[in-house]
Formats: sequence, C-alpha cells, structure tokens
Amino acid sequence: MSLDLSNYELLWPAKLLASEGERILRASDRTSDSSWVDRATWLITEALVGTTAVADFEELPDRDAPTDDPWSSTTPGWGNRAGMGKRQWFTELVNRAGELRQAAAPRPYWPQRRGRGLSHDGSTSRDTRRDFARLVGEFEDKGYLVEVFGQECVDDNGELPDASEVIDRRLGIPDLWPLTPETWDEDTFYGLIEVFHDLVSRPRMRRYHSYSGCGWHHSEFHNGPARVLYRGKVNELLREAGIEYELAAEGEDLGRLVAVTDDARSSLVHRALNESAPDITARVRHAIALFRGRDTTVESKRSAIVTLAGILEERRALLKDKLGKDEGALFEIANRYDLRHRKADQRGDYDEAFLDWIFWWYLGTVELTNRLIASRAAG
Repeated sequence: MSLDLSNYELLWPAKLLASEGERILRASDRTSDSSWVDRATWLITEALVGTTAVADFEELPDRDAPTDDPWSSTTPGWGNRAGMGKRQWFTELVNRAGELRQAAAPRPYWPQRRGRGLSHDGSTSRDTRRDFARLVGEFEDKGYLVEVFGQECVDDNGELPDASEVIDRRLGIPDLWPLTPETWDEDTFYGLIEVFHDLVSRPRMRRYHSYSGCGWHHSEFHNGPARVLYRGKVNELLREAGIEYELAAEGEDLGRLVAVTDDARSSLVHRALNESAPDITARVRHAIALFRGRDTTVESKRSAIVTLAGILEERRALLKDKLGKDEGALFEIANRYDLRHRKADQRGDYDEAFLDWIFWWYLGTVELTNRLIASRAAG
C-alpha cells in the first residue's frame, strides 16, 4: 500500500529533504550499520512539522515485510504502514518528497481578525533584528553552530572556542556573542547575517547523553544543507520586513546580501552563472557580484558593464553573423557614453537607472550568445 502523506507537512525545501534522505539510503546500502535509522529519525525530526512522522517511523519494524507476504497490503487498520518496515517507509517518503505540503502559517486568530496585535499583512511590529537573533538561536539549539563554537559535555573539561572571538575574526567587531540585537547598528546587523551564513553547519547525526542530563550531542557536520536552510529562513525574514536585500544562493557573492530582483532577472542571473563557457564564467560571476552587492556604487556598476562589454567584444563576430549591422548598436552606447573609454567627449550626464538598464541588456546578450554557441556546437 502506498504511503499516505496527508498528515505530514514540510519545514524544509522538498529537494533538500530528498537529497539528504538519498544520502542516508546510499550510505546504508554500503554498510550493515543500523545507525542509518538514527540519521533518518533526526532528518525527519528536522524536516517535517511536529512528531507525527517520527512516531510513525519509530513504530515500524526494522525489516520490511517480504514482497509475497499476503498481509503486506490487506491487513485491516494498518493504513499507510501496512507491511512496511523502516527502510521501505523512509525510501518512499524521500522519493515522494515533492508531494508533501509545505507548512503554512496558521490562519489568523480572533484578535488578529479584529485588527489587534498584528498589522494588516500578518506581520508583527517586532524588531527584525530581534527576530534574526531568535532565528540564530533556533539553529544553535539544533546543533548547527557546534562545529565552530563547540559543545559542553559533563565528561569533557576541555576549553571551548570563544564564540565572540570567532565572530570578531571574521567581522572585526568584538563582543557580539551572546547576541544583543538592541545594540546593533545596520552594518553590524547585516554583517552578522552574512557571518552566520558561513558558520552554520548541519549535524547529520545526534546521540543523547543521559548522564547528569547532559543532552543531545551532534556530529557529522556539513555546511551545504545548513546554508540552504539558513538562506531560505533569513530571506523570508527580510522579505516580510520589507528589506530589499537577500542572501545570494550562487555566484561569486554566495551568502552575501544582494539587491532583490524580479523572478525574470533572477532566472537570467541563474542561467548566466550556470551556462556560461569556462573561459568567461569567472568574468560573468565577477560582473554580477559587482553589480548586485549591497555596497555597490556607480563605479562598481560601470565596472560590471565594462566586464560584460569585453565579453561581447570577443563575440562580436558571432553577433554580426546573427544580427548583421545592428550589432554595432550594442557597442555604440558603451563607446559613446562615459562607461568604457572615459574620454572627454563622452556623455556622462545620465541617471544611474541608465546603468541598470545597460547592465541587464548586456547580461541578457551574453546569455543569448551562450545559447547561440551551444546551438552551433550541437549542430
């Protein structure tokens, strides 16, 4: 009988649950070690809402029923677990992760519907910095900072790293741990957002140390899934606060705050970053980072445009072949305006919005030439 997913809701992106789950299953294929069950339990605990899925998983037998077992799908009352063992149940959950519902915020309660306590869009007036500190606390509670900050144990008297020094070495600001959001200025707040992106690391294994109530101990760290989760949660927080920055998910500026763009331009950036030929990839990445960084300036935007114009200049023969004499229009703006050559007779009295327009036009043209080159190679 197929697994009934109706009682489960996702806290994680479905692709992340699938990739982490597939890793557990691959590892279990290579060894007889039963610790895969502990890893699977921890993954389900993190990725799904509540304890329902964990309880279902833990009640199952360790071994799957034989495929010819007449009771495997017909036993009354067994529901979605009929005949399943832990491995079959977990395998189906992982394979069907994309079918799981994403957890949603609860519908408004009475005071909220009456306009009390929450604003019209459902957000509170709480300070965003305090919400961020609470978010970091949640990652800390789940062991995501243990790899860099260490973890206390009643059986270990060793000295732990100084968390403030760890942050200070990266950010150059002392005494930031424990977090005190009421003391942060804007630069400190945004700096901490970027620093913790680089510090978080997901523990894929945990064990409970019962002696003297010591608690959970975490191990087998990996920063990849942790950073995916962190970016998603922080970007949601910034979006709800109306802050027009987000943590970049790819590129030279991975994990750094960049200006938010619409879906179409975000898609263009993704294609340009991932589909450019090796000989121009580094320059495309650098141009995008120069243009979209939180600390970008008019000069850095000009530099980004000049970088893209250089790529197009190298592909001018291709453009002329496809566009005819119209290809000259691409370079006329870069040459006649105060962008590339910076001559006295060039125009410089234009609004900064002009730079945005020419950057996206040039990036789109680079992506177009990528497709033309790929098409030519395929033909």
